[in-house]
Amino acid sequence: MTDPTPEMQRDAALADLARLHAGLAAGLTPEQSARLQGSTDEEFAADAAAFAAELGGASSAPAGNRVGGPRGGDVGAASGVERGAEEYRAKHPKRESRPLPTGTNAGNPFAVPTYVME
Repeated sequence: MTDPTPEMQRDAALADLARLHAGLAAGLTPEQSARLQGSTDEEFAADAAAFAAELGGASSAPAGNRVGGPRGGDVGAASGVERGAEEYRAKHPKRESRPLPTGTNAGNPFAVPTYVME
């Protein structure tokens, strides 16, 4: 069998891109989008919509940004993350800082002076 030509590689890459674009627009994951079949953008979009309907997913793009995503309703609520932070602060009060030791070898209590400069 011969190696694929650059044109064949380009066509395969464009088909993969169209497959991924149609799948993401239909709310599919990249792994699910890889299963789409067709040869044109319209065929990929139709297959993606049918596949999403079979999976019970939405036939339109998910709302909002996918990066970071929407936060849950408990974030910032009195019963959610903020309450947990308050409970943590109550259990672990902030300690007063201790003064640093002064004098010789203040930084390392185990240091033994071995060199004396005269």
